[in-house]
Amino acid sequence: MKLVIGNKRYSSWSLRAALALELAEAPYEEVRIPLYRPDSRARLLQHAPTGKVPVLLTEEGPVWDSLAIAEYLAERFPEAHLWPRGLYARALARSICAEMHSGFGALRSHLPMDLGRDQPPSGMPDDVESDIARVCALWADCRTRFGADGPYLFGHVSIADAFYAPVAARFRSYRTALPSAAEAYVETIYRWPAFQRWYQAALQEKETL
Repeated sequence: MKLVIGNKRYSSWSLRAALALELAEAPYEEVRIPLYRPDSRARLLQHAPTGKVPVLLTEEGPVWDSLAIAEYLAERFPEAHLWPRGLYARALARSICAEMHSGFGALRSHLPMDLGRDQPPSGMPDDVESDIARVCALWADCRTRFGADGPYLFGHVSIADAFYAPVAARFRSYRTALPSAAEAYVETIYRWPAFQRWYQAALQEKETL
């Protein structure tokens, strides 16, 4: 398989797909196409019908969109347990991933992922504060219900953590004040070896936006 990604410093959706692949322990080749260049879309259209990242190139054809990639990997590698064990735990994990996938517009707009950043924003609109509070409440609920067996949202690391890793990165990059439980989860993400590999590679990139 091949995973087509954008800049590691900025592409949160690429990060989610890459972490899901790491969870599956599936061998793959990385195809990195820097974004926001004159030729970026043309290069992406060679791989993805949407012209966007990420896209997973499989033997049968492309799978695009990070959530679709995660589901494909969960089905292809069931022994890896990419979703949490337990019927309701899996349903809740899918719910929070779907919420991440379609929501938190203010957070995305005002605090875009930038793994090279380490400074607070000049201001924080109310709708961003609301998104931050919702994320922290969501994390606390998952950790309280299902986190007894480990430091991740559902105890063991799962697709849910892959989807919220870019949010944890935003909170650290923008020095967001968080409740202690949320701070602990951000630290868990930064100690995740798969995330650390991506993070260190992101810091080596030369492109800036």
